[in-house]
This record gives sequence, C-alpha cells and structure tokens, in this order.
Amino acid sequence: MSSHHIVREKQEPALYIHKLGNFDEEYLGQLLEWSPTLVVAANEYEKAISLGLKVDVAFGNDDSIAIQENTKWIYSQTDSLPTVVKYLIAEKYPAVNIISKENKFDDLVGFLPEINIVLFTETEKSYAIKDDFSVWKPAGSIFRIDIVSYFETNNLKQEESGDFVVLKDGFVSFNFTTDYLFLSEPLH
Repeated sequence: MSSHHIVREKQEPALYIHKLGNFDEEYLGQLLEWSPTLVVAANEYEKAISLGLKVDVAFGNDDSIAIQENTKWIYSQTDSLPTVVKYLIAEKYPAVNIISKENKFDDLVGFLPEINIVLFTETEKSYAIKDDFSVWKPAGSIFRIDIVSYFETNNLKQEESGDFVVLKDGFVSFNFTTDYLFLSEPLH
C-alpha cells in the first residue's frame, strides 16, 4: 500500500532563496520536502536551476535570465527581503522560510503580525516568538537570544559565551512583555 501526501496550496511555508551561499543541500532538501512555493532572487536563479530545483517565482530586475517554463517572473527594482515578503503577504501566504547570508529581522519586524518568518543562514535558523511560547528540546540544545528586553525562561542556563543551553530534556518556555523575542538555533 502506498501513502500519498496531499498538500493544500499555501499550507506549507513558502521558501525564498535570497542568498544561497554554501547552504547545506541536506537542509535545503528538508525545506523543500513538502513542495513549498519556491521563490528565488534573480541573482540566485541560475544556481537554483543548476541544483535541479523547480522555481515558481523569480524576483529581480535582470530580465536577461532564461526562465524555466511555468516560472512566474516578477520585475522589481530590488530583490530586498521586504519586497518579497510584501508579495507573499499579498498572495496570502501565512509563513515563509528565507535562506540568506544574515539572520537580521531589522527590515522584517513590521511584517511579523501578518506572516510567520524563519530566517536560515549557513549556520543557524532564527525566528520571532510571541509571549508564552514553549518548545520541547533535548538537553544540550543551544539557543542564541537577541536580548532586547527582560524575559523569563525555564530549563535554560546562560553560558559565558552568551548562548543559552537546555539543562534537561523537556519543555523550554519564554515569557516577556515585548511583542517578540528573537531566537536562533545552530543548524547541526
């Protein structure tokens, strides 16, 4: 008996490749596992095609690129993260995974009420959480926390490096008074 996965459109987070760099192909495969809508910056388009990826939407201002059949080309003066995130919000995507060189939310904070964003770099994934967030993690897991306000947590110990380490297998919870707390986890 075979099993079939039926994925409704926009049920999975879109994947936007902003800057691929040396992003691990195994992690890329995991992000593509459920066939998300794949959006690629024009300057990363040829690299994505060379990896055998089917690109749904390409963003940018280089219209000399030979586009795959069924790829939607969106002309944009810039391939900035906000431009692409605005497009995804307009298209009613609830979430997006972004592969980039930097894990900075500076230009994206204003969009967080409208779309869930996870930023991936070659070494870590970063995301914003809301108050009263909890997640199960094995002992030894590491969080890097962008401390912009006072927060309370359990099952974590801060190391001299500034990283927070999970003390024992179990839930880690976060309570704070700001709109968001920004967490990063190393990709192993």
